[in-house]
Amino acid sequence: MPPSPWQTAAKFLLVSGLALAALGLLLLIAGNWARGGRMLPGDIVITRPGFTFYLPVITCLVLSLLLSGLVTLVVFLLRR
Repeated sequence: MPPSPWQTAAKFLLVSGLALAALGLLLLIAGNWARGGRMLPGDIVITRPGFTFYLPVITCLVLSLLLSGLVTLVVFLLRR
């Protein structure tokens, strides 16, 4: 017997809420991390008098992998 629309909506809301909570936690951690000035090896910083350029290459790759994993998990849980 297929799940009712209410069960599907409930699963969606539950998984969406968990995903938003995880994203909020990630933003809190990333905010504290960025404020501390710590960067990963491979991130590019160019400093000139009166000018600083940040290119967080590795940081973007790590965040992309984490978010891709989170989206994959959400899709997997919704299809179950």
